[in-house]
Amino acid sequence: MPHLNKTASAARGDSAGGDPAALPLSRLRTALTVFFALDGFLFAGWVVRIPAIKAQTGASAGDLGLALLGVSAGAVVTMTLTGRLCRRHGSHRITVAAAVLLSLSIALPPLTRSAVALGLVLLVFGAGYGGINVAMNSAAVDLVAALRRPVMPGFHAAFSLGGMLGAGLGGLVAGGLSPTAHLVALTGVGLLLTAVAAPTLLRHPSPRPPGQPSEAQSPPSGRMEPRARRLVTVFGLIALCTAYGEGAMADWGALHLEEDLHAHPGLAAAGYSAFALAMTVGRLSGTTMLERLGQTRTLVAGGATAAAGMLLGALAPSAGAALLGFAVTGLGLANLFPVAIARAGAVAGPSGVAAASTLGYGGMLLGPPAIGFLAEWSSLPLALTTVAVLAAAAALTGFAVRRI
Repeated sequence: MPHLNKTASAARGDSAGGDPAALPLSRLRTALTVFFALDGFLFAGWVVRIPAIKAQTGASAGDLGLALLGVSAGAVVTMTLTGRLCRRHGSHRITVAAAVLLSLSIALPPLTRSAVALGLVLLVFGAGYGGINVAMNSAAVDLVAALRRPVMPGFHAAFSLGGMLGAGLGGLVAGGLSPTAHLVALTGVGLLLTAVAAPTLLRHPSPRPPGQPSEAQSPPSGRMEPRARRLVTVFGLIALCTAYGEGAMADWGALHLEEDLHAHPGLAAAGYSAFALAMTVGRLSGTTMLERLGQTRTLVAGGATAAAGMLLGALAPSAGAALLGFAVTGLGLANLFPVAIARAGAVAGPSGVAAASTLGYGGMLLGPPAIGFLAEWSSLPLALTTVAVLAAAAALTGFAVRRI
């Protein structure tokens, strides 16, 4: 697409010091894809070693839960600041800096010997995780605009694939490598991939289509107009509805299959795998879907599909039917988060991405405990139907803002 590359190069000219050399947008896309995959890979690698680190620190379940809040607290606080940093220093630089922080900090948890120390180092890990998520999504929003193609789902598919690879590899080496050796190795992988992909981002600012100011020209305060703030909040709520379902499926899907439907533990463990694989497939096909259906129809169809799938997954009388429901839910939810983040970024730039991401991450935090409280009050199958309710709410919200 040479004409798009020339357009993007012209848009970059002022902030790139007038360098006439055109960087193919495909190289920027590849570099960003590496960072999305790296984020998922590192996070999944940490998650699979949580049981070993719990044993190493001697933490109780309650103490571990409090320590794990360090990831959430570090991520949420950093997300609220990263939008401003992207406006001031550029989303490419912040993406690289956050990737370095995330890679270095993943080696810290196995060095701790108490729940308190673990919680403190997880604040740092959460800061890296929150920072890279906002920065790389902000960079992706700019690239999507320059390419004039809805390729955001492809980036999130890379995150999902990285997560599946990180979890699979972690499971394979868990029996032979100590948590320290494993996570230090991940630090090496993270720094190596960052060193490979970073030069492409650091040499060039984010591309901007004609008529849009460069990051250097954007208001440094990142303040949004009231209308923009309302729109970003709406898209953030759509992201929240999606992330609520992801969190609920990760923590409660296997338990529902095993305890309510009496599935074999191996089959129960396949529940989240079916959900995650379907979500990855949905994201890989997301660009084609967006080009054919548009954003509104994709949001509405995705939300409706997820709602139907989760009703089947939660209320099915057999494990096989529930697994089918989980897979349908993954397909439905796959593109809601990427589309919501992309639209928030189009409305308000890095500040919009930061605000919507923070709301979305809040949904990931809210889902598991909310399901737990509702399950105690009623039953787990009934509690899981709230995922369907929120997916339907996301579809209705997407339809309500269709003219925006």
